[in-house]
Amino acid sequence: MGQAPPVTLQVNVAPTDLPHAKSVLPHQLRQWGGQVQEILFTLDLHRTKHGGRFGEAWEERKGPMEELLQELCRQHPHAHVMTVDYGAEAMREVAESFLERPTMPAKDTKGAPVYPYFHGLHTARHELVLHLDSDLMFGGGSQTWVVEACRLLEGHTDVLACSPLPGPPMAEARLRRQSGARFECDSLAFRFPTLSTRLFLIDRQRLRERLLPLKLQGPARLASRMKAKLHGNPPYRAAELVISDAMEQAGLSRVDFLGADPGMWSLHPPFRSPELFLALPRLIERIEAGDIPEAQRGDYDLNDSMIDMSAARRRARLRRLWA
Repeated sequence: MGQAPPVTLQVNVAPTDLPHAKSVLPHQLRQWGGQVQEILFTLDLHRTKHGGRFGEAWEERKGPMEELLQELCRQHPHAHVMTVDYGAEAMREVAESFLERPTMPAKDTKGAPVYPYFHGLHTARHELVLHLDSDLMFGGGSQTWVVEACRLLEGHTDVLACSPLPGPPMAEARLRRQSGARFECDSLAFRFPTLSTRLFLIDRQRLRERLLPLKLQGPARLASRMKAKLHGNPPYRAAELVISDAMEQAGLSRVDFLGADPGMWSLHPPFRSPELFLALPRLIERIEAGDIPEAQRGDYDLNDSMIDMSAARRRARLRRLWA
């Protein structure tokens, strides 16, 4: 690992992630593990009263998830697991670091993580942190992307974070579902004014100097505040919205780029479903091999050209109706 730059690969995981994590985490480490000096699994064992999809099958998956992480750490000596510490002293330390206040909500209005994201950022060993959610998949497989991203951040002080290209590249130099401005780079690249907590390589020092303290915000809509109260969730907006608002005020941006051939790009499953879990091993084989249909190119979400998600969409619509 002496050749890798001083970067931490930090992955947020929770027991409910087990059905996809069994296939996706080993894939993520194949794509990224050799490019970083530290791999940090941030294991969140806190479950809100009404966790929804963020708390599904929590107890029965906890043990197997811990075993999976232990096995991955045995295979990758620079990997380790840090359980999210919800103790008063730890929460105060993280909150003061990012908010300059003594407390921070554990989750947002929908039960999605807030504190675990910042806990992972805070506990990473290195100032440069490549954060991934546990369900993201990556094609291209470039083993120089992290080095290139570090150089890009060093050379552009108005860029807070970088990410791989969102979706496999199209023949035309564009994205199918996003409208970022072209960014001058040696490869296909786009600039965006926002950050997604799914995926980013961030300069933690630049975050401290240019963005902190962050200001937590409640949801603007009364319905969102009422739903949060009903479900026992804190009345705060998602972490990525708070960071994105601060980026806009500070004049900072995010750059998504492909990098030198073969490049690196991401794919995100919009639904977690039994159909997806069964298909994941073969899907990952295709993604790593570059076997991508034209209709998937330029799209950062897995679509029906790679896996039929019609049943999952129907279930999601029903959940929204009854939520």
